[in-house]
Amino acid sequence: MKEDTIEIVGFHAHVYFDTDRRDAAARVREGLSQFEVQLGRWHDKPIGPHPQAMYQVAFLPSQFGIVVPWLMLHREGLDILVHPETGDDVADHTTHSLWLGEKLELNIEFLRLRTASASL
Repeated sequence: MKEDTIEIVGFHAHVYFDTDRRDAAARVREGLSQFEVQLGRWHDKPIGPHPQAMYQVAFLPSQFGIVVPWLMLHREGLDILVHPETGDDVADHTTHSLWLGEKLELNIEFLRLRTASASL
């Protein structure tokens, strides 16, 4: 049997919002502060592969079982991407990801170009 060499070192949740839902995103963010997570900056415009305004929530694998179920129940109708950190950004944001709400179209080409330039 081949041993699995992929290791998940952390998770990111990207909480997407538009201007009329920023208050809801702020309430979700406030609720997340009860957990051992790192709350990233607010990005009021699309950034990187993300097609909409968002903020990132970083957490350890040991927190997955409490953070993700909480997001499922308290996302206030917002769309959220949850993905692992394995070192393969393209796979992490696509094949290995899960969505709460609508699945948004990410700019995967951005990730491919960033990966290609990092390996030069």
